[in-house]
Amino acid sequence: MRTDRRVVAFAFTIVCLLLQACSTLPPSTAKAETHHLPAATDTPSARYTHAEVNKHSHQSGFRLLTLSTNALLSRVALADHAAHSIDLQYYIFANDMTGHLMMQHLLAAADRGVRVRMLIDDDNFDDKHDLFSALNSHPNIEIRLFNPFRTRSPTLVSRAVQFMMEWRRLNRRMHNKAFIVDNNVAIIGGRNIGDPYFDAGSDTHFRDLDVVAIGPVVQQASEAFDTYWNCDAAYPLEPKKADDSGKRLAAARVTLQKEVRKFAQSDYAQAVLDELPDGPTADKRGAWFWGDAQFVADQPAKIEADGDVPALRIGPQLKTMLDGAQHEILATTPYFIPGDAGTKHLVARVQGGVSIKILTNSLASTDETAAHAGYVHYRKTLVEGGVQLYELKPQPGQSQPTTSVGKSSGTSLHAKTIVVDDREVFIGSLNMDQRSKLLNTEMGVIVDSPGLAHAVSDFFHTATQPSNAYQVTYDSASHDVIWQADDNGKPVTFHSEPAASVKRRAEVTLLRQLPIDSLL
Repeated sequence: MRTDRRVVAFAFTIVCLLLQACSTLPPSTAKAETHHLPAATDTPSARYTHAEVNKHSHQSGFRLLTLSTNALLSRVALADHAAHSIDLQYYIFANDMTGHLMMQHLLAAADRGVRVRMLIDDDNFDDKHDLFSALNSHPNIEIRLFNPFRTRSPTLVSRAVQFMMEWRRLNRRMHNKAFIVDNNVAIIGGRNIGDPYFDAGSDTHFRDLDVVAIGPVVQQASEAFDTYWNCDAAYPLEPKKADDSGKRLAAARVTLQKEVRKFAQSDYAQAVLDELPDGPTADKRGAWFWGDAQFVADQPAKIEADGDVPALRIGPQLKTMLDGAQHEILATTPYFIPGDAGTKHLVARVQGGVSIKILTNSLASTDETAAHAGYVHYRKTLVEGGVQLYELKPQPGQSQPTTSVGKSSGTSLHAKTIVVDDREVFIGSLNMDQRSKLLNTEMGVIVDSPGLAHAVSDFFHTATQPSNAYQVTYDSASHDVIWQADDNGKPVTFHSEPAASVKRRAEVTLLRQLPIDSLL
């Protein structure tokens, strides 16, 4: 759900070449510099975590969150167990059903005395009913917005005008995703906070992955959070002019109680209880995958850089991981735009004996037709060169939209993972496209753990079964690509983008003519 893509495409085709303004906001100096608190040791959860970590010297432990409902309730459970601090950093924190659920549990934690710091990118920030403003008035909650728009106008037109006038700055976003509790436990991965990421929405359902992490990697995540929290691009959420914070917070409590009561009575909530009768992963004592781990994050200064500055981004660390592959690379990415150099490199690795398999969205399942248009430029060369491409099918029985407004109906891939030689794993926020490489900030974990690698590989192999995905191959007879899959157990072959509407295909044809790959 990347609304910046559609605004970029609109701005580019209309006026962005005429409005290449490089204006910047003044330094956000009117804020206090704060840092993460020491790891908690005085709670049952903390004592359990430290006992587990102490059994595995210098290693970190991980649990994979594949179920969307488990991913949601794990965050709820961690918030409920927090004793001292909660630091969360998200590209999207939606003002919807699951967003309200998280707000209420964060507010309850603050009422217990827990310090809550929330860093949210301003691109999709929506403060309807003044809920975020009310939370920000709580003495134990502070909210900051990353790279904000100059005015808080709620209208899309106003934001689009601001975007066009400052497109170079506002086109660069914080795409990071982390949820850190008591400096002991963190959830890291691809999910934002919002209904589509937890299978709670009526439209898009993202297939995604997170990990619950304990051990030294959490301290690294906390340090990275501090870097963003205290950077010049992080602005305190401006309080309302009227001095009625007490009334607004009281009103927010009533609103959240009402919304969460509706959530508890929903079919979704009942399905969650049926699916997870023993509680979420974060609230259970069980097996962890252990391994040496490194938390990696772009530097916030990346959004101000002219051109590619490798020292500011995590790409070189991931390239080292990929270049170390001896046998196999499995990659999952919603948006795959490798560029000419990346395409040549992948084909060369295949010709050198490394099996490379990549799962991405099909045109029918993607939430971004502009991204698909960029991907199409390289697809034929990749499969002809031996790279094995898989495209996720849309969920059977649910039609896809006929316009590219940044949303899709049914299932859409959102996970971002890499597995090398069934041993090394990357899980995080980074897509394999030029936007993640050069424009947005990204983060994730690199883990040396055969157990975790096997679990992520299972996710990949399940998703790429012929019943779930199309395999894209090269047809030597037609000198073009074809799609192969199963339909009710019978093999089928397609010679054009399967299950995609005529309008979607036309949009891709049009978008392919625009020189916007560097913006995707």
